[in-house]
Amino acid sequence: MSIDIDTARRVAHLARIAVKEQDLPALAGELSGILSFMEQLNEVDVTGIEPMTSVTPMRLKRREDVVTDGGQPEKVLSNAPDAREGFFAVPKVME
Repeated sequence: MSIDIDTARRVAHLARIAVKEQDLPALAGELSGILSFMEQLNEVDVTGIEPMTSVTPMRLKRREDVVTDGGQPEKVLSNAPDAREGFFAVPKVME
């Protein structure tokens, strides 16, 4: 797949990247190269290969899923701009 200059200009605009007009052909070429590499990857047979999260086999550390209050409410509320009776105080949003 080949990317033309207008598409490169649109991609740069959507990505909020300032690209000078004279640099658009080079950007279009780089984007075309990326897409052709991705097309090559689509040709690889991955049947029977499980997805992986890391290049080294490892299991993530697990912890018991328990609801707690955090054990340090004073420390947490010390960051609040306004705390009352052990809770964050926020302005009323709806009347």
